[in-house]
Amino acid sequence: MSAHGPSIHFRLDARSAVAPYRQLVDQVRQAVAGGRLHGGDQLPSVREVVTQVTINPNTVHRAYRELEHLGLAEGRAGLGTFVTESPYQSDAAAQYEQLSQELRKWTQRAHAAGLDVEDMTDLLGRILNRDARVLS
Repeated sequence: MSAHGPSIHFRLDARSAVAPYRQLVDQVRQAVAGGRLHGGDQLPSVREVVTQVTINPNTVHRAYRELEHLGLAEGRAGLGTFVTESPYQSDAAAQYEQLSQELRKWTQRAHAAGLDVEDMTDLLGRILNRDARVLS
C-alpha cells in the first residue's frame, strides 16, 4: 500500500443480488483489470474493510480467500494480503479497456435513443442483477 492510503476503497450495494463477498472480489478484479491495482499492492486489512463497509469480518476473509484461489492475491503472514504479480493482469487490462470502449459506444447509442444517465444506470443494474442470479 502506498503512503497515500489504501489503493482501493470498497463499497457494497445492499440492493444487489450479488453476495457481499462476491462484490468485494469483483471490485478487486476490476481494479486489477483497470490498472488501479498492481502486483505488490497491499489490500486493506480485514479490519479496515469492516470499518469501510460495515460487514462481517468472515465475509471479508471469504473474499480474500477467493482472491487467493483465483491467483489474484496472496496472504503474507503478519503483513497482510497483497495483489500477486500475474500475467493475468496484463490480459485483464486489455480486456477491461476493450469492454470500456464498447460500453462507451453503448452509452452514446443509448443517449442518442433518449436515455439519460439514470435510465442507463437502471437498465444496466436490472441486467446485472438478473444475470448475477443466473451466473451464481
